[in-house]
Amino acid sequence: MGTGYGPCQIKEIPTFAPIKNSNLLAKHSHGLPIGHSLHILESVDSSNNYAMGQAKTGQATHGEGFFALEQTAGKGQRGKRWSSRPGENIMVSFVLETTSLPAPAMFTLNMALALGICDWFRSIAGDETSIKWPNDIYWRDRKAGGLLVENSWVGDIWQFAIAGMGINVNQSAFGSDLPNAVSARQISGRHFDVLQETRALASALEHRWAALKAGDFHGILDAYNKALYKLGEVVTLRRENVVFQTRVTGVNAQGELLCADAVERTFPSGTVEWML
Repeated sequence: MGTGYGPCQIKEIPTFAPIKNSNLLAKHSHGLPIGHSLHILESVDSSNNYAMGQAKTGQATHGEGFFALEQTAGKGQRGKRWSSRPGENIMVSFVLETTSLPAPAMFTLNMALALGICDWFRSIAGDETSIKWPNDIYWRDRKAGGLLVENSWVGDIWQFAIAGMGINVNQSAFGSDLPNAVSARQISGRHFDVLQETRALASALEHRWAALKAGDFHGILDAYNKALYKLGEVVTLRRENVVFQTRVTGVNAQGELLCADAVERTFPSGTVEWML
């Protein structure tokens, strides 16, 4: 364990052959699929923190997943916390080896991962699943999950990324601080095996990862825009203290939200807030 992550018990559930002597992430990761090995963390501050520690100390290979039954300080976008009832939902972080990807592809990686989650969730919830820019998974107008990607660089070398995902699966009730949350169980009326669904999620991510590795950046951007929440609709956004309405026209390869009203507008990630 890396220092600072707190006490936790770890159980490994390999879904492919066990990995031996995986001391260097890139050297020992060639050809391994996302989800080839899934580690279960009984309790941890954040699965992203834990996965980052494992990767930085050479104890993880590409595709390894770290699944938290309980997170005491789960991370969300823009410094927000991600809360979930223990054992009811998917809280997992995957280690991804990125040295062969070009630096400008950082948001393309985000898009590919968001599409993988969207693909899997659509298999449960149907076509009303979409991606709310930049990294939330929505069903109709309700949030089903989110994605947080943290990157590790040494100079200009993009070493690896940690892709953390929090997805509501079996939780049937949410607090008043989460008025628009929804789970797969609420949508489908079914109870799910969260580990089985995590493996299905990993397969969906691997499909999109393969397209990314093959250099299909345009295809990923096109698919992301087709899945975009509120595409072509007028939405209300807030930038600093100004609230305004504008029509969503898409997202570009740099990850900027494209909108139009009296003029065409471009918003980098983190500069505007959705008012839903």
